[in-house]
Amino acid sequence: MKNISLQDQLLKAGLTSKSKAHKAKTQKHKQIKQKQKNKIQVVDQAAVLAEEAKLKQQEKDRLLNEKRNQQAEQKQIAGQINQLISLNKLDKDEEGAPFNFTHDNKVKAIYIDEALRQRIVAGTAVIVQLGKTYEVVPIGVAEKIAQRDKERVIYLEDVSPISSDDAYADYAVPDDLMW
Repeated sequence: MKNISLQDQLLKAGLTSKSKAHKAKTQKHKQIKQKQKNKIQVVDQAAVLAEEAKLKQQEKDRLLNEKRNQQAEQKQIAGQINQLISLNKLDKDEEGAPFNFTHDNKVKAIYIDEALRQRIVAGTAVIVQLGKTYEVVPIGVAEKIAQRDKERVIYLEDVSPISSDDAYADYAVPDDLMW
């Protein structure tokens, strides 16, 4: 089987005429001559469109990679916070008295013993969120957690450590006072 050009095949099939084929051939020949003579590059629309599509795809890929990196970083930070809480949480007493606090404009309660209650009130311990539960950690750990994600620290902003210049420091708080 002979190699017949596409132009000859189209002519044979009757899909084009001899004059159209001759016109296309001369047009192509003129472009080649002009390119050689003037050393001007004839703009190839297909190449330009392909290059634009390639640039758009690269930008899309870059944005997608950036998003994936941010998600991975957020997962890593969440893992660090969970590990900090798990390793440093203070023991709660499920049979102790409830300690009420607010989270997302709702009153929540955790059951703790009196010693842990005093640490929270004094500001040396802080309530933090671990998943759907609440834990109590020392203030130093809570500050590390707040650096990574302030949303996870629940009771830090409500607590102000007792200072020595407190005007009411000499007055005793009744033992049965609960809110």
